[in-house]
Amino acid sequence: MNSKLLLLTLAFAGGLVFPSRLSAQTTAVNFPAASPACTLKQRVGLTDIEIVYSRPGVKDRTIFGGIVPYGQVWRTGANQATKVTFSTPVKLEGIDIPAGTYALFSIPGESEWTIIINKNAAQFGAFQYNQKDDLVRFKVTPVTLAESIETFTIEFNHIRDESAVLNLVWNKTVVPIHLTVDVTGKLVPQIEAAMASPEKKQNGFYFQAATFYYNHDLDLKKALDWVNAGLADNPRIAYELQHLKAQILAKEGDKAGAIAAAKQSTELAIKAEGASSSFVKMNQDLISSLQP
Repeated sequence: MNSKLLLLTLAFAGGLVFPSRLSAQTTAVNFPAASPACTLKQRVGLTDIEIVYSRPGVKDRTIFGGIVPYGQVWRTGANQATKVTFSTPVKLEGIDIPAGTYALFSIPGESEWTIIINKNAAQFGAFQYNQKDDLVRFKVTPVTLAESIETFTIEFNHIRDESAVLNLVWNKTVVPIHLTVDVTGKLVPQIEAAMASPEKKQNGFYFQAATFYYNHDLDLKKALDWVNAGLADNPRIAYELQHLKAQILAKEGDKAGAIAAAKQSTELAIKAEGASSSFVKMNQDLISSLQP
């Protein structure tokens, strides 16, 4: 029997499995990741921030000073280096960071951490880390937690129009990084241009613009004018505008005017939402703060 005929005979008899048939029988298995990937998205003011990182667990190990040595560059997570993207320029601990995508490294210490913003965002771990690619380095102070956090977490807290705190949290350590963004410089020209336009404004826009000026200690006279313009149409949100008017007048030092506006806000709120309206309590608190 020639070799070709022998191969065919074995194949039909089941004595020979061709590679293509063997590959077809292989089943892919998708195992859970030891340090699952996570994407965190947060808007602070007008800035969109995205952080892509992996989340290792404590798993009965000594973390800082153990599997994460003190004094050495850490990927600030697991697997790929942690990647952070800012849609606009920001400040981290007062240091300017241009818009862009960066790797976030750190050097843990017992009483002080070094935070590193590195320009090479596409690298695995810290094995290819090169200090020459650092954009900035700065120091922060860690805080000890009473209870252990099992899974490494990056989170935003204390979010305001122009600031937030970026926390690195793991085991019994939280490392706060203070972040600030420019909102006033960007938004004020837009508000002024919109107000100068002859187009009719929605009452909600008057409320938002006046609130922004009030909260950021800008031109209170303009803010009051906008509130009054919004109130001229007797809108559904008149009680909100009246409460804001009371706040503006109080900040200007007009206590009598503020109390009168707060009382009017209360009357309108009860009509619109009932006696349980939160504006009833807010107006009462404002009036109490203005009375001797």
